[in-house]
Amino acid sequence: MATGEEDANHVENQISNQADPAPSTEDLAASGLVPTSSSSVTPASSSSSSIDALDRKFQDSLALSKRHRFWETQPGPIEPPIPLSDVKPDPYTLPASYDWSTCDISDDAVATEVYNLLTANYVEDDENMFRFNYSREFLRWALRPPAYFTAWHIGVRVKSSKKLVAFITGVPARIRVRNDVVGMAEINFLCYWHRSLNPKKLIEVGFSRLGPRMTMSRTIKLYKLPDSVITPGFRKMELRDVPAVTRLLQGYLAQFVLTDFCSFYTLPSSILSNQNYSVLKAAYSYYNVATKTPLLQLMNDALIVAKQKEYDVFNALDVMHNGKFLKELKFGPGDGQLHYYLYNYRLQHPLKPSDLGLVLL
Repeated sequence: MATGEEDANHVENQISNQADPAPSTEDLAASGLVPTSSSSVTPASSSSSSIDALDRKFQDSLALSKRHRFWETQPGPIEPPIPLSDVKPDPYTLPASYDWSTCDISDDAVATEVYNLLTANYVEDDENMFRFNYSREFLRWALRPPAYFTAWHIGVRVKSSKKLVAFITGVPARIRVRNDVVGMAEINFLCYWHRSLNPKKLIEVGFSRLGPRMTMSRTIKLYKLPDSVITPGFRKMELRDVPAVTRLLQGYLAQFVLTDFCSFYTLPSSILSNQNYSVLKAAYSYYNVATKTPLLQLMNDALIVAKQKEYDVFNALDVMHNGKFLKELKFGPGDGQLHYYLYNYRLQHPLKPSDLGLVLL
């Protein structure tokens, strides 16, 4: 999507061509393109010892995750496809005081109920310091992809008051696994790498901490970004660009004028129990395609645009080719150990993050 209500939750689109920059307006969806004549200047890259130390800690924690009580048992017994006629037609029984409920996120009242439930209860970190601040617009964007099923948006309500007290969703996806295309329900579990854009604020609210032998001024200098982008003509995506961007993303379209594409969306977090800040503005890398411009340069430009728009942190998964820029652009690994999980599907060898081509919201 390239347009939408002005809201804190949106996706930024950036396009590079030789046109003048478009006016800066907030959108729900966004991405970036680059022409064949774009400059190929490589951004300066310097890795600090603190980032390397974080990466070593992250890799060590991966070894510990191999002894996980649940993941050691997966994928478990594989069941053949079940005929629809054999699927239990009625939902499982809940305790007497609760009822199942289908949540139509298109309904304003229901969207508000889901928003309030997540706002009050969805804590994203172990220390209960931050909470995802999903907006109604973001929820609708994430939960209503093409061919979605309202019946997959499931809630639990108190019988007496009809209050929504639980919520789980899935969206349809066609995922290629090796040579097979598998239809499945997508329910996401993610671990992000974080790139500091406003390190002073991130440290003050407890999102990050000063590394060994690091001062606040040295940390700010380490993560400082240029004031303007490197790629000529790098601009905000417009509604008229949507068809070309879509084709580019699907096939990389090397034969077309548009040669590169980058995108990120916004999901702020509420900061709990901090006197100075109430919201952490986070950008999340979405899909990126680099066929002419170096991926490192493309993503460095995305960081600069995010900084210009006053984001505090830029998050990215280590899927696809993202590993090529994470360390060079000073991303640090998050401390969560979460997994992509293909239920009821077994592979001969586990997939590495770089083997995955899916970004979950």
